[in-house]
Amino acid sequence: MKILVVEDELDLQKALKMGLSKKGLDVDCASDGQEALDLYFEHMYDLIVLDLNLPYIDGIEVLEEIRKDSQEVKVIVLSARSEIDHKIIGLDKGANDYLAKPFHFSELEARIRALLRRSFVTNDNLITIKDFKLDLNKRELTKDDEIISLTNKEYGILEYLVLNKGRIISPEELVNHVWNEEDIDYVNTIKVHLNGLRKKIGNEIILNRRGEGYYVK
Repeated sequence: MKILVVEDELDLQKALKMGLSKKGLDVDCASDGQEALDLYFEHMYDLIVLDLNLPYIDGIEVLEEIRKDSQEVKVIVLSARSEIDHKIIGLDKGANDYLAKPFHFSELEARIRALLRRSFVTNDNLITIKDFKLDLNKRELTKDDEIISLTNKEYGILEYLVLNKGRIISPEELVNHVWNEEDIDYVNTIKVHLNGLRKKIGNEIILNRRGEGYYVK
């Protein structure tokens, strides 16, 4: 998943980038509103962490420009705890969540996870993959109208890869999304569940690039 962190406090920006990168997320950073908009219109982001007190262009204006372009990208706004008016304005302008400074990294991480799960919504809830059909509403995989029995983890892996088709997903990112757990041997865990999944759907759907991760074309 690709995230943009917009924060002018460089120590905090560096800490957020380091922490989120360790969780398997692809993180870009901006230090002011203009840089944030330049990056936003250059790249595709799944979520933006947006400080409201920014140089050049303030965060509210950045949020307005983002919402003119897209209602889909998730935005968490940051501001000082005392600035309740900023919280209200930010939410009114289309922010998905609000976090007051100072905050614990674990709280931000949990809110990011929750929003990214919620972002996996598509108008096309029935996806065809070769001879299979993946129903996102029913959380079912079928072939020739027969249900393929998948464990929750197998389904989670397949759904995540399909919704990110064409992008290489590292084992760590898969574990962070499907398991949401730390202290796990993610390489062997993913291999075990992928082996089980491939026995059921074949080896042609989920591909891997050695040393990088897995993907669906």
